[in-house]
Amino acid sequence: MDFHCHLDLYPNAREVFKEAAQKNEFTWLVTTSPKAFVATARVLTGAANVLVTPGLHPEIAHERAGELDLLLTQMGDVTAVGEVGLDGSSRYRKSYDVQRGLFEAIIERSSALGGRVLSIHSRQAVNDVLAVLDRHARFGTAVMHWFTGTVKELRAAEERGCWFSIGPAALASSSGRALAAKLPRHFVVPESDGPFAQVDDKPVPPWSADLTARHLGQAWGISTQEAAILLSENSHRLLRLIRQY
Repeated sequence: MDFHCHLDLYPNAREVFKEAAQKNEFTWLVTTSPKAFVATARVLTGAANVLVTPGLHPEIAHERAGELDLLLTQMGDVTAVGEVGLDGSSRYRKSYDVQRGLFEAIIERSSALGGRVLSIHSRQAVNDVLAVLDRHARFGTAVMHWFTGTVKELRAAEERGCWFSIGPAALASSSGRALAAKLPRHFVVPESDGPFAQVDDKPVPPWSADLTARHLGQAWGISTQEAAILLSENSHRLLRLIRQY
């Protein structure tokens, strides 16, 4: 399974989509904007095991803020939303106030709808993300995508019931593996984040869960098979949550 993939942005998107539908039990195709969701849902169709969801990526928040109302409408017809969140890195600091306003509105809408499963971007913004979630208790379920916060922030997210999606690119560095070792094992699911995420200068494919299991097994001090079983069990639990909203 793959719980965070930009399938629509691979150079050969249609071919990757078809292969993912064949190889994966489930793939969560997150989009970067409401209009991208409309286009992707129209083009990449015919695979019941590929979930396409609307999102509004914080990196382009300043460019797509005018699409917020469209996203809030789209959220009424889906059970999951992504990619959304905040990016506090220096590159996107100028748009941070815009990001915060959009993210607050998205989480407020999710709460009003009775909850959604959300794939959340939180680079250098974990505390602000959690603060927004705290203000809307019925928002649903947060899946922290490629979490890079501190151990203290990790524990704060864990205390709030957050899930964590992680892939091979996040596990390629020693710091990434050290943080992965501290993740709550029963709330971790595989992701690729392809084509943005790369390993050996190649986009990570959506069918990379076996590689993720190998890396996590090493980080957790268990066998690859044990890690794969745990990821599979977690994935099915999260998939049931997605389907229940």
